[in-house]
Amino acid sequence: MKRKALITGITGQDGSYLAELLLEKGYEVHGLVRRVAIEDPEHRLWRIKHILDDIELHPASLESYPSVFRIMAGLQPDEIYHLAAQSFVSYSFEDEFSTLNTNINGTHYVLAALRDVVPDARFYFAGSSEMFGEARVSPQNEETPFHPRSAYGISKVAGFELTRNYREAYRLHASSGILFNHEGPRRGFEFVTRKITSYAAKIKLGLAKELRLGNLDARRDWGHAAEYVKAMWLMLQQDEPDDYVIATGETHSVREFLEAAFGIVGLDYKQYVVVDPQFYRPAEVNLLLGDCSKAKQRLGWTYSRSFPDLVGEMVHTDLEYHTEAARGRMG
Repeated sequence: MKRKALITGITGQDGSYLAELLLEKGYEVHGLVRRVAIEDPEHRLWRIKHILDDIELHPASLESYPSVFRIMAGLQPDEIYHLAAQSFVSYSFEDEFSTLNTNINGTHYVLAALRDVVPDARFYFAGSSEMFGEARVSPQNEETPFHPRSAYGISKVAGFELTRNYREAYRLHASSGILFNHEGPRRGFEFVTRKITSYAAKIKLGLAKELRLGNLDARRDWGHAAEYVKAMWLMLQQDEPDDYVIATGETHSVREFLEAAFGIVGLDYKQYVVVDPQFYRPAEVNLLLGDCSKAKQRLGWTYSRSFPDLVGEMVHTDLEYHTEAARGRMG
């Protein structure tokens, strides 16, 4: 009998890669989505359009406990991957209230419904390196104290603690992955990595003249999302639940990302990039670097892709995307 998995945030970058992985492993895959996504599939389901015939989507709202409860009770999933969140850090400064409400209550509702109707199911919570924020030590591991610097980071710390509390108080198989920045060609255009690769492609094609960014010296541990979802699955295959840092173990600056992306298209980023103070965060996080030794030892998870390969895949995808988009406009 097929194992049944429920993914919140299935329409996002991580959700799409995870759905593919679970289908490959023979799972019955279900996704919890907002009703508006089903009503506007062209724009909201583009990451999973190639697998829509192989999965089942359920309209619900993470801001409504009865909605989450109904889906959970009807499905009776074996594994639940809670990926849905307001995840754009910059936006969390603009609207702290909705970020905190959606991310914290959504996680609480999913955990509470799980406890009430499928207590034997295994649960994964998508944590973030933004929980570490202004970390006192580097690299960061599972023992590093949290010091979040945004509403998003704070909401993820709350979700992490909720997950740990439900694990300890109710004996649930609930694990958290503290994932460092993970990117890919399915990243949203608002995120700095996709913004860079998209504009490198657009400038090369003559569709844009400049790119405005904030802090070019911020350093991040950037990996590929397709590799990171494997770690999510591995966590729920363990006999005992636990928390794991997932990272590459190397760090690069935004400036280095620019050099790599523009270099691929034969351009010097310095001629096109404008540093704009409006893109600086009110509270900057200057360095994030992960130590995933525990995941390597206990999960057997390893990261295999290089930084240049990641940037290259994103740039070439955006060259193709903007070329086709330009042809469509001309046609």
